[in-house]
Amino acid sequence: MYESESNGFIHFGDADGQPKRSGKPQKSLRARAMDILSRQEISRVGLKRKLAPHAESEEELEKVLDEFAERNWQSDERYAEAYIHSKSRQHGKLRLQQALAQQGIDTDISRELMPDKESELQTAIQVLRKKFKQPAGGDLKEKQKQVRFLAYRGFDMGTIQAALKSDWSADDEFL
Repeated sequence: MYESESNGFIHFGDADGQPKRSGKPQKSLRARAMDILSRQEISRVGLKRKLAPHAESEEELEKVLDEFAERNWQSDERYAEAYIHSKSRQHGKLRLQQALAQQGIDTDISRELMPDKESELQTAIQVLRKKFKQPAGGDLKEKQKQVRFLAYRGFDMGTIQAALKSDWSADDEFL
């Protein structure tokens, strides 16, 4: 029924190890997976996490996950593509890769789908200009603040330096 944060194990059923039973009929694991996937793209790890409390055994859960992956109803590549598309306008490659790794997406898949250097630089410039209305200039504290902001957003140092050096007079081009 729950996932223990301390040891990372997924427990099936309720606290005493028995599957939960209530007065109303239970949905099958397959139907639950179909409901989840009909609403959103989700990684295999995410789907497993959501279905684990309702599974009677890990074998049953793995069988459903394998079937859905085989039929291409659940695809980590499709999930990664959708995630990158939705988040790449706010975050850099490093943050996107970290988030995808937490969802169990293979690094080769995520690296293949990442935006190129030029579009990442344009994103960094847009994010920087949206947050800070003027360049740091010679103010060291302001420059450090802008660097920290972009680093938190997942941009690498090369991209951050290029974004800070960009021409702020061409505001209408990026906003």
